[in-house]
Amino acid sequence: MSASAPASRVLILDADQRSALAATRSLGRRGLVVVAADETTRTLAGASRYCRETMVYPSPSADGVAFVEALKRESVRRRIDMVLPMSDLTTRLLLEHREEFGDVRFPCPSLDAFDAVTNKWELYARARELDIPMPRTALVRSRAELAEAVAGMAFPLVVKPPRSRMMSGGHWVAPPVRYAGSVEELDRILDGEGGIKDHPFLVQEYVSGRGQGVFGVYAAGKVVTFFAHRRLREKPPSGGVSVLSESVPVDPRLREISQRLLDSVGWHGVAMVEFKMTPAGSPYLIEVNGRLWGSLQLAIDAGVDFPWLLYRVALGEPVEAVENYAIGARNLWLLGDLDHLYLRLKERGGLREKWRAVRAFLRMFESGTRHEVNRWDDVRPFLREMAHYFGGATR
Repeated sequence: MSASAPASRVLILDADQRSALAATRSLGRRGLVVVAADETTRTLAGASRYCRETMVYPSPSADGVAFVEALKRESVRRRIDMVLPMSDLTTRLLLEHREEFGDVRFPCPSLDAFDAVTNKWELYARARELDIPMPRTALVRSRAELAEAVAGMAFPLVVKPPRSRMMSGGHWVAPPVRYAGSVEELDRILDGEGGIKDHPFLVQEYVSGRGQGVFGVYAAGKVVTFFAHRRLREKPPSGGVSVLSESVPVDPRLREISQRLLDSVGWHGVAMVEFKMTPAGSPYLIEVNGRLWGSLQLAIDAGVDFPWLLYRVALGEPVEAVENYAIGARNLWLLGDLDHLYLRLKERGGLREKWRAVRAFLRMFESGTRHEVNRWDDVRPFLREMAHYFGGATR
């Protein structure tokens, strides 16, 4: 941007997500005008000193048409140059209506590419074609299919929807990921509220091990750069959202698998390719997120500023790979880690195991670990998060 040119205006959606806060801080620090938007006025990104404007839009899960119309109208009124969605749902709705936004830039893949990797059943089929290891998975559409679908599978099993959001009763819903330790438990899950009578489910063999992600940015089918971290603690402890993570070198095997997969669909924009590494060191592909991710701040702290790279990709500017990011940088989501500790203390086990969990939590004060939300130079988002948390609106 030249000194005389007006600053670009970026509309960041899903502003109460931690990824939205990280993107707001990244782009706001670089002089871009950030407009933070969500269904409510009180959001993490909207509380940041680096947010210049806020916006409220209709619920995309309740009324996708009204959501898209509001974004089209406000993009013109606010002179928006680029839109950054932070969730699968808002990304998908924008991709479905991409041509209606004129010159507004969306640094996102095509809808076909997005579906190919974010639909977990399509991902499983593609992984088999590409000879990529993935836990054995079955799609269960009806009760009659269940016995045949899980025949030969070893418990415990993971029960999850093919997409993070599913249409049910005219609304987009987010069915939870659940775990079944027996046939009886699997029956109860599928017969319960939001079960198989409402939409199909995937049943997948559980892979024990440590979660590890490979994060990449692509420009028109060509990889720009990769980054990797490992999860040190998750919520829930059995596997879920990262609450403490550490930057690591990109494992050559995981890079090759990630690139083989993303190359096959001509990817554009960012993606998180998630793996489980077994104790024996074998990688299994778990899922792909086709948008910015919760622990984004770690990558930025380590020197891979994905929001800024994505902005430059959207402009069509040349972007160089970041080869020498900081290894061993740690990122802690404090309130998520507090939830992790609570869940660990609720588990069965002796005092030794519970004390070990408390000691691990107290290591958050060790030097070298940066807190994701609470930053002294931008403290209001943490105060907003604390109000949500202790007010009962935990994430």
